[in-house]
Amino acid sequence: MSTRHDILRDTFGFAAFRPGQEDVIDALERGRNVLAVMPTGAGKSLCYQVPALLFGGPTIVVSPLTALMDDQVARLRMDGVPAVAIHSGMPRDEQVEAWRQLAAGRARLAYMSPERLMTERMLAAVGRLGPAMFVVDEAHCVSKWGPSFRPEYALLSALPARFPQARIAAFTATADAATRADISAQLLGGRGDVHVHGFDRPNLHLAVTPRDDWRAQLTDFLEPHPGRSGIVYCLSRAFTEEVAEYLAGTGVDAIAYHAGLDAGQRRDAQDRFMSERGVVMVATIAFGMGIDKPDIRFVCHLNLPGSVEAYYQEIGRAGRDGAPADTRLFYGLDDVRMRRRFIQMDGGDEDHARREGQRLEAMVAYCETASCRRVALLAYFDEASEPCGNCDNCTDPPVTVDATGEARALVQAIQQTGEMFGAAHVIDVLRGADTEKVRQRGHQGVPAYGAGASRDLAHWQALVRQAGAAGLVTTDVARYGRLVVTARGRALADGDAGAFAFREPRARRSATRGAKATFRAVPRDVDEALVERLKARRRELAREAGVPAYVVFPDATLFEMARSRPRTRDEMAGISGVGPKRLEQYGDAFLELTAAE
Repeated sequence: MSTRHDILRDTFGFAAFRPGQEDVIDALERGRNVLAVMPTGAGKSLCYQVPALLFGGPTIVVSPLTALMDDQVARLRMDGVPAVAIHSGMPRDEQVEAWRQLAAGRARLAYMSPERLMTERMLAAVGRLGPAMFVVDEAHCVSKWGPSFRPEYALLSALPARFPQARIAAFTATADAATRADISAQLLGGRGDVHVHGFDRPNLHLAVTPRDDWRAQLTDFLEPHPGRSGIVYCLSRAFTEEVAEYLAGTGVDAIAYHAGLDAGQRRDAQDRFMSERGVVMVATIAFGMGIDKPDIRFVCHLNLPGSVEAYYQEIGRAGRDGAPADTRLFYGLDDVRMRRRFIQMDGGDEDHARREGQRLEAMVAYCETASCRRVALLAYFDEASEPCGNCDNCTDPPVTVDATGEARALVQAIQQTGEMFGAAHVIDVLRGADTEKVRQRGHQGVPAYGAGASRDLAHWQALVRQAGAAGLVTTDVARYGRLVVTARGRALADGDAGAFAFREPRARRSATRGAKATFRAVPRDVDEALVERLKARRRELAREAGVPAYVVFPDATLFEMARSRPRTRDEMAGISGVGPKRLEQYGDAFLELTAAE
């Protein structure tokens, strides 16, 4: 009888499990329900694919995207694992044949969307097969506390009661304590184990910069990454199109992706991104869930994400191969105001609005921190860490000065103008601007008028952002984004609070130094020219098979081939990720390159 280690070696071609994988597999083998929170690239799929081949009945995998299902099935079949997908994007006859394979026991795993699974007819049919396990991928979608709640995922909470004999395994890379508790309650039926195996992605360089001229800033950011694949996230469809058009005009192979495109256009865009070199995807949050492209070298946000969870999930798509990858977030006051408006328009109850507001405040606080960003990011997920040396605040420490007097002037200007105006007008008052609005309101007569005339606009904009992050002021979206002084801000104005430390804005060019110093596409002990030849061969084979290149072999396997230079099939079989089925199908094609060196 095969063991988990036999399957890992003989089917998937790996000599050992990664940290955390066996803990999850052991719990599932013992019949426990499991929620596993594991960082992107930690190998979550093997945590359920290996047990699925050990159990007697079929495993049903719930996945949010048809493209993700198809890619997963293609990879499993290349490893010789009988798997099928059943979704609306398939012709009817293919769906029928897939079900026949599952019902006859010729397929061990079946991938479905929550909408397809959670119909009475499908649930009854699955029940007759005696399923051994249900797997919920991207499990944060089930939680109303999470950043990506999907109503159709809420239906999955019926699975524990409907199938008490089946294990439930939920997987996600992104879940704070409240989200984990909600997922556990919804999917594990109150009985199960929660495994949290860390959130740190030390290969990601973290950086945040106030946005001023996004075109120039984006061009500077992309400069160290010519011909590399990456993602640029934007808040709106229109901005996505504008950014993609701008990048294309500068010679970047950029394509737009958003929910306004039809399904065929989105699929074509995703296929190009997954299969071609050097494509930059400019996208809204509609893109990225389940993307398993290992060599994404950068993720850039041109707008503020709505929460730290969403931000972590999106940057987690970079550097899945473990090689250095670059992340940068550009944001401004308009983003904060827009995000607050989204919360107001969301239609949730007061508790939901309060919760989302707190998440937004945590995101702004992360942006404005003067300490190590990785420490701040991991602390949000209740994980302690030391300064990383791989973020902008570590590699280029910000200069902080005591700006208590200026913060007090800001608060007083807001109060003296009646807490009725947004940042632009308040700053005009502080700088002593002679505008029609100032004259109409008579604000040239308030004591704060001109109190900040010695400072430029960018300085005051930064101070307003940091005052918001420090909880001195807040934005009232219901009243057109007016600034309102908090209790902490009133205490500062009255001299009853401590000092306010201001982080001075960075010079634009200094912001890219950390990424340029750390970026390298392949390990130093690997022949890069050989890797490029191996990748070219992989592209040819993937094109013939009609699958993304990484489905043939991941980059890590190609790196090991280039490092070890196998000359025989036996030596090739010792490469991590080369299982018997892939060796038979692709071994000779790659040996032609490695044995010739």
